[in-house]
Amino acid sequence: METLIQQLINGLVIGSVYALIALGYTMVYGILGLINFAHGDVLMVGALVALQTMMFLMGMAPGMSPLVMLSIALLVAIVVCMLLGFTMERLAYRRLRNAPRLAPLITAIGMSFLLQTIAMIIWGRNYHTYPQLISTTPLQPIEGVFVTPVQVTIVLVSASLMVGLLLLVNRTKIGRAMRATAENHRVASLMGVDTNAVIAFTFVIGAALAAVAGVMFASNYGIAHYGMGFMPGLKAFTAAVLGGIGNLGGAMLGGVVLGLVESFGAGYIEHLTFGFLNSSYQDIFAFIILGLVLIFRPTGLLGERVSDRA
Repeated sequence: METLIQQLINGLVIGSVYALIALGYTMVYGILGLINFAHGDVLMVGALVALQTMMFLMGMAPGMSPLVMLSIALLVAIVVCMLLGFTMERLAYRRLRNAPRLAPLITAIGMSFLLQTIAMIIWGRNYHTYPQLISTTPLQPIEGVFVTPVQVTIVLVSASLMVGLLLLVNRTKIGRAMRATAENHRVASLMGVDTNAVIAFTFVIGAALAAVAGVMFASNYGIAHYGMGFMPGLKAFTAAVLGGIGNLGGAMLGGVVLGLVESFGAGYIEHLTFGFLNSSYQDIFAFIILGLVLIFRPTGLLGERVSDRA
């Protein structure tokens, strides 16, 4: 029972991060019908920018409160990633809106490699130890079950951001414009909606969520690296497909479900395979789920709310 509860907690933590990243994928797809495969690398940029900011603040103001330092670093990472998201949309994707689907897909993959290369030049190839500004001392709410303040913070922050995004999309003027653009951007433009601004705003919001996810992901595992965004980005894409890409609620559900499946799989894979595999093979569950969903339910758990465009 203790193992079951522990894996449930671990799954909720990593699933919360996957859900935040998946929201960026699903928002862009809902607006443009584009899979932005560079989105995972925006997470990497956010984590490394926050790391650089924290190292700078530690040198300039060593007596600064860890919470204040983390808040400043997170704010800088969000701003940088928002500018990066806006630049990517403006320079890489805007001219390709009416191009065949293969062109923006290849461009997105190219942007991913470009961001990784730039990050490697700036921060090097080595793994960087991430400062633990939030306590990592395990708490034991139940005998045999451990949870750290970092994990609690990740779940609470992720839940708050997801609720905030739902309120933004469903209760605000810009959210109404986003939904109109997702329905039909040509008609929305004729009705007076500035579709260029809406699309740019969507990229900016997605990049901001990726920055937060990057800082939380690096804080949870204690390391940062120029290639750290690839696997979480790929798993978040799987989560978006699992929940129903184009559906915000589906992205959240898919992220949590994928995190739980991965966590339980890592905990029990050795027993299920009679010792043939161990927890280091936990990544296979994301790809098994992706394959099963694409074969048996390509619209995802909650279906796809956007129509396929020619």
